[in-house]
Amino acid sequence: MADLEALGPAFTWRRLAEEDFPLLGRWLDRPHVARWWHHETSAEAVARDFGPAARGEDPSEDLLVFADGRPFGLVQRCRLGDYPEYLAELAAVVDVPDGAMTIDYLIGDADRVGLGLGPRMIRAILDGLWADHPSATCVIVPVPVANRASWRALEKAGLVRVAEGELEPDNPIDDRAHYLYRIDRNDQIDRNDPIDRNDRQDADLG
Repeated sequence: MADLEALGPAFTWRRLAEEDFPLLGRWLDRPHVARWWHHETSAEAVARDFGPAARGEDPSEDLLVFADGRPFGLVQRCRLGDYPEYLAELAAVVDVPDGAMTIDYLIGDADRVGLGLGPRMIRAILDGLWADHPSATCVIVPVPVANRASWRALEKAGLVRVAEGELEPDNPIDDRAHYLYRIDRNDQIDRNDPIDRNDRQDADLG
């Protein structure tokens, strides 16, 4: 990840653990995260929803991301084939090849939003995903059309919009309109392509 480090902070990550739940609950309660994740933030709710993955009982991976050693955000990644109902919902809108994975993400540290770090985090996570999951063929990410910060971050990270359709939103105040983005394992990202550190488009990335 040396090329990414030259462009900004060094990103590292590990699997979310139960001792991280209080921090995650605080992040989920922050307005810039709550707008898009729309998650219950009580200790009981966080333990209920994130405990199975933390204990390895769920096939998804919840990753606590650090920027220069400081807790920074959360990335979820999973194989779509492990969630047949969700895969079927996406397949009604876009082609989903065997081995497809997806990610979701948030920047929880309010001091680090609005600095253009979202695309860098996504690039780093994708590099790790290809290495950790050699059978992964592509990554497909649905994003509400209204969440411009999120889909702009995906574009800057090298993903391409491949479809638009109706999916169930995480937040019931949103309509069903979604963009779907994709990147394949063999897609090449120009690591010298600059990402504007001061781009405020990702100020509420979630």
